[in-house]
Order: sequence, then structure tokens, then C-alpha cells
Amino acid sequence: MTLDTRQTLIEKLRNHTAKVAVVGMGYVGLPLAVVFAEAGFQVTGIDLDSRKVETLNRQESYILDVPTAQVADLVKKGLLKATTDYSVVREMDAVSICVPTPLRQTGDPDLSFIINAVEGLAPYLHPGMVIVLESSTYPGTTRELVLPTLTDKARLEVGKEVFLAFSPERVDPGRTDWTTYNTPKVVGGITPACSEVAAAWYQQALKTVIPVTTTEVAEMAKLLENTFRMINIGLVNELAIICDRLGVDVWEVVDAAATKPFGFMKFTPGPGLGGHCIPIDPLYLSWKMKSLNYTARFIELASEINTNMPRFVLGKVQDALNDHHKALRGSRVLVLGAAYKPDIDDLRESPALDVIHLLLDKGAQVDYNDPYIPEIHYDELDMVSVPDVMAAVRSADCVVIITNHKKYDYPAILTAAKLVVDTRNAMGEAGRISDKVVRL
Repeated sequence: MTLDTRQTLIEKLRNHTAKVAVVGMGYVGLPLAVVFAEAGFQVTGIDLDSRKVETLNRQESYILDVPTAQVADLVKKGLLKATTDYSVVREMDAVSICVPTPLRQTGDPDLSFIINAVEGLAPYLHPGMVIVLESSTYPGTTRELVLPTLTDKARLEVGKEVFLAFSPERVDPGRTDWTTYNTPKVVGGITPACSEVAAAWYQQALKTVIPVTTTEVAEMAKLLENTFRMINIGLVNELAIICDRLGVDVWEVVDAAATKPFGFMKFTPGPGLGGHCIPIDPLYLSWKMKSLNYTARFIELASEINTNMPRFVLGKVQDALNDHHKALRGSRVLVLGAAYKPDIDDLRESPALDVIHLLLDKGAQVDYNDPYIPEIHYDELDMVSVPDVMAAVRSADCVVIITNHKKYDYPAILTAAKLVVDTRNAMGEAGRISDKVVRL
């Protein structure tokens, strides 16, 4: 019976007759749904945001990395559709859960999106299914949180009737070289049979699948990847502070060190961390370890340094204005770039939000421009991107470059601006030699 269930499901996956659902159609879920649909699976996206559902069913995309033409083609072919109704899971053979996992104000993981998704799925789960959690989380979540719901509420035996696994998302918005399709995919199951089925599914749509032995290994691998980046960014951000005290050019130091062909990987400083993963994921691990009476000191130190970078930027702006005989209070400051990284429309955890808050708190008159983010409605911020960036540059007492979008004409900005604080070295050599530019 067990062998038949597993083999029957694997066969449906391999011949692409299995029906697929993706829960959570955001930055992770929509690209994944498109990859499965491109491979010939009939994919249904499930999202409680009716606006996303309506947009997809109108054959439109709301994510820059997924072209509208691609969505339209898949919807027309009947390979992609969306709904807010979990009951469609009755017809599904495979489900991927791609919901957010933010931190609470208290610093502990907010797993409510996972809990709500699993509870929404539970009444409609049936034998002969594979369920894969992709949401970034702490090691043990799949086994401790998702598994009991399947066994207790759905009354299904995992590893025999249904198959449960974890596969960490590795989405890097804005990249075209490494995408959902060709970025190697780690998959770990609750049981060996779960790993086998989940890997068999993902192998039908993704270029490379890396099976691991347990869900905990897969969960921990994701946290290692982002902790590695967080700590190294924290290191180079501290180096920027040190170089500032020593009067040394941190950008030249980093470029010089990067000439070493072994034993060094280049990271660059900036105004703080952004995005869903790097500022948040390592703190899942730190939180988990506190419950085991262990302090993850590297993680907490790096988080402290990175979290304080917006204040360091504030100090640079204050000092720069002071050197030009102006106070920050009452000065007109233009923030260029609100997205957390260049050339994307993702505002999540962006350091621009903290920098803007700090500038406003000090009495500055703050405007911002971002070609990808026309409005900001976050916390107490309600702002609209200034439409004429060059006019805003000319009228500003100080321009602060937070996100180095390629669309900006940096030579023109340098010519028009009275003063520039460049946190990304966007001006390059011209910024290094200009007496109007203060760099991180």
C-alpha cells in the first residue's frame, strides 16, 4: 500500500499529470508557480490577497522578475490560475507553501502565516499528496509545527499517505543570472520517502535538486547561507566605521583586498540591511538557540552593527551639512532610492525607511525618489516619490544615495547637487575626488 502510494504519486509527478498548488503568490511563490507551469504542470496559486488573484487571472504580473507576457501566455494555456479558496486543494497532488515569516517587534519569529496556511490546507488534504514548506524559518519548524497539523487534524500518516518536506527558497530579486529555475534547490523530507517524493517533484521543473537527509538540515542550510552574508556585511560595515575614524578610504581597502584570488570574498558596506532574508533569517536561529540556553554571539553582534548603520549615515549627513555651515534641522534632504537593493521594487526591511525616519526626527525636510517605488506607506511614513528627480536634486541641501539604481544619471546628479552623501559608492571615482561628495 505504502509503496503503491509513493510510486503512483512519483509517476504522476514525472509524467506531469499531477496538479500543483502554490500557497502565497509573492516574491517566492509567483516565480515558483511560473516555473512549474512552464514545465507543463497545471498550477493554481492560492493567496488571500484578492488583488493578487485578480491581477493574475487578468493575465498580468505584479512582480518585476516575472514578465506579464509570460503570465499571460501561461494563463491562456490553462497552466496557471489563482484563487483565494483553499478548497481547490482537494484536487491537488502537490502543494508548495511560500508564505512570509517576519519577525515580531519583540524579535521572535512570527509563524502565523505558516500556521494559517497549514490550517487552511488541512481540511482538504488527502492521501497521495506531497507538501513542501519553502518559507524561511528556524530548524525544527516543519517537524514541530507542520507535521502535527497533518497528522492530528488531517489524520494522515506522513511518509506513507502524504509526504512532507522543506525546501528553502533562494530567490534574489532582480537577478537574471541565477533564477528560480537554475539556482540549485535543497530538499529535505521528514522521512526518506518524503525526501524521495519531494525531490522527484522539483526535479521535473528545476535544473538542479540537492536532496538532504532531514527537514532540519534543509532549514539550517538556509539560515547558514544568510547568516554568512549577514555576518560578513556586518564585518565590512564595522570596517567602514573603523576606516572613517582612521581617515582611510574603505572602498579602496575593500577593492584592494578583493584582488586576492583565494581566501577572501568581497562584501561592500552600506546604510544597513534590507530584504526579507538577510536581516531576519539569522535572528530565527538566534531566537531558537536562546530556548536552548545558548547565545549566538556572532549573529547578535552582526545584527547590532548592521541595525545601527542608518544612525551612522545620519551622522555623516549631519557632519556634511555642518561642514557646509548648515544645520540638519530645517535642511531639505533628498533620499535617492528606497528599495533595499538596486533595480527592484522591493521595500521590505529597507534601510531607507530607517534613514528617512531618523532624518525626520531630527527636523529635516525629507523627500525621496525611487523609479521603482512610487509611494511609501510604512509605519508612520506616507510619502510619494518626487516626479522630477533632477529638480529635487537641485533644490536639496543634501542628496543621500541609499539605493544605487542604474537608472540614475550620477554624473548629472553630481553636477547639479550642492552636497551628496553617497552610502553605496555610486559616484565611483568622480565621487572620490569631488569636494561635494561624502562617502561612507
